[in-house]
Amino acid sequence: MTNRESEYKPLLFTTTLRNPERLKWFLGILKEYNGKILNDKLAQEIAGEIIRVGLYKPTKTSAVIKKKIETKEPLSDIEVKKVLKDNPQNHKEAGFDKGWPSRFDTWFKIAKELGFVYYKIGEKIKFSEIGLRLVDSEHPEFEQQAFLNAFVKYQTNSPFRRVLNENVPLVLLLKVIAKLNADKDFNGTGISKLELPLVIFWKDNNSEELYKLIKKIRKKYRYNPTWEVIVDICVNEIMEGKFKKFNPKSIMVDYPDEFIRKMRLTGLISLRCAGRFVDINKNEQKKVDYALKKYSKYKKYSTEEKYFEYMARIDENLILSESKIMTATERDKFLAKWVNFYSWNMIKSEMLNLANKRLTKDEILKYLSNPTRLEFLVALAVKSKFPDVRVIPNYPYDDEGLPTSTAGGVGDKGDIECYENANGILIEVTMSEGRMQTMMEVWPIARHLEEFSKSSKNSMCYFIAPSIFKDSVRQIEYVKEKDKVSIVPKNIEGFLKFIDSTNLLYNI
Repeated sequence: MTNRESEYKPLLFTTTLRNPERLKWFLGILKEYNGKILNDKLAQEIAGEIIRVGLYKPTKTSAVIKKKIETKEPLSDIEVKKVLKDNPQNHKEAGFDKGWPSRFDTWFKIAKELGFVYYKIGEKIKFSEIGLRLVDSEHPEFEQQAFLNAFVKYQTNSPFRRVLNENVPLVLLLKVIAKLNADKDFNGTGISKLELPLVIFWKDNNSEELYKLIKKIRKKYRYNPTWEVIVDICVNEIMEGKFKKFNPKSIMVDYPDEFIRKMRLTGLISLRCAGRFVDINKNEQKKVDYALKKYSKYKKYSTEEKYFEYMARIDENLILSESKIMTATERDKFLAKWVNFYSWNMIKSEMLNLANKRLTKDEILKYLSNPTRLEFLVALAVKSKFPDVRVIPNYPYDDEGLPTSTAGGVGDKGDIECYENANGILIEVTMSEGRMQTMMEVWPIARHLEEFSKSSKNSMCYFIAPSIFKDSVRQIEYVKEKDKVSIVPKNIEGFLKFIDSTNLLYNI
């Protein structure tokens, strides 16, 4: 069998693990096998552990197993074996046996490309330092650092991809935006979402030519070229008619949506004009300037191992570069802005979408990862229902006041701090459920509340998640009794009903 020749292709990150929080949780399971030699049997065992905790839901299950999965109850060893047997995977990846071992590779290959973990049949599973930071549940802020470290380096023609396109997509995007913003003929809001397919299809790292192409399009169509115009340029001009299998909706909607989601993970990108434009986050201008200076020119690698070493290397200069710190007044202003933008009914509806695993159609919220979106919506919900309560979310903002990631827990701070008269209310938010929730959330909450209590004599904490796992409840009760603190767990629906029916947020 001969290898297929490389060809020009649009940039498309894997959709197997579309949401970054899922990648983090999958890697949390794989971390338990760090240092073990990978073979097909171990790959299948790891697949079983993924299924055990409900991160992957096979189609063929008994009524008992299905109910346990729905209630986030971990499966027994016998049940895991049965699920693996009853759901043979008609799937084959190079270097792995057909079936569950190949499914393992499908799940984790994007983490390999991004420099988080290296694996190969017959070799030890090896987490990089940046990969270990990513799965560190005690420091959620490491997640943005990990993705920033990855995407400023990510090359379209890496040994993992073997395509002919040759650029660093994030650097190309930033350079083109900078050129557009410097052009006095334009509005200074960055690049239109309708223009993003041009970046995604672009063959090389010539940002000047791409900028000139966009300028030419704007001169003729302003900011509203039709789908047909952009698709024709991508397929027939950039790809020279060689990209045959295309769907206009994929080119104009699906590819740009995924691209924006991934680039926003770095914290360097802002959304403008209700999501119609993508721009540089001015709060992170120092990091942008450094990234353009350091990574505009790059070395190419011929082997997966050498490329992984490059991706895994932590650029401390980039990570430690200071972000613009927002004052309390600026944060209040931004919160008020978005409370005015989203009505109470819209906030409530979007929180219920998260609770019920429904997709949002909102052109801004869809670019926030689910955990980040939930923190944002909870902060808006509290401010909307209790306008006199001082609400201080601790997530990092972009220059539009939108969160770029979840709260970082720096200095043992919780997610959202609220002050109602003399009372302090800490709100901790998570999208994790089942055993993952118990493992990752409860102990940090107790520590955050202890620190928060130092600034507020009367203090309590709400713990909010799509569902509250029974083991989490037991652990919370233990902490409450041991440390004499007030922690109130509520699922999303229960929290919405509570704040919709009370005049006071503080409630022990």
